[in-house]
Amino acid sequence: MSAFVSGETTASPGTLLDRVLLETRPDMAARLILGKLLVRRTKDALLVGRIVEVEAYFGEGDPAAHAAAGRTARNAVLFGPPGHAYVYFIYGMHSCLNISCEPTGQAGSVLVRALEPLQGLSQMAAWRGLGPHASPRLLTSGPGRLCQAFGITRATHNGVDLLSANSELQLRDDGYEAPDIATTPRIGITKAAERPLRFAVAGHPCVSGPARANRG
Repeated sequence: MSAFVSGETTASPGTLLDRVLLETRPDMAARLILGKLLVRRTKDALLVGRIVEVEAYFGEGDPAAHAAAGRTARNAVLFGPPGHAYVYFIYGMHSCLNISCEPTGQAGSVLVRALEPLQGLSQMAAWRGLGPHASPRLLTSGPGRLCQAFGITRATHNGVDLLSANSELQLRDDGYEAPDIATTPRIGITKAAERPLRFAVAGHPCVSGPARANRG
């Protein structure tokens, strides 16, 4: 498990993820994305978090998915190409970040539910409205928290190419592999909630939800 680091650096860690790897089913893409790095570059800081919890969402046939009823102006990002950010707003207060997958024209996505904050923690805390020594779990455990900590909004980041070197928000790979993956039903939804499409680094303290659900 990675150590929490609060220092800053100008170099982005790892390498951009290969887009071809995301031309696959959401459940396979979710397992692939687990353990990768979400990187946000601002004018003042470099924010880095390791993805430790995700959920897979299909298109047609998945009533919990935003793409279940077909393509609209709102969900167009989900239909490709893969590796783009789909950001939506829920409950009138929270943004949620999804990563598109599947070949272009076919809908699929992975919801990023939790991060382990690695770099830029002071900026994350400020954006979360917390003190500079706030617990890492309070920074990025949960989809709404992590978007607030990273300053991710639909207006700014929906449709951003996460696999472009020119993007301020990127998905990168530093070679980390999760030692043990917990697979559970998706949480926080009412439709198709029984499907085992939530994946987390087992036992990680930054994973959201009850501890009993996060063991392998």
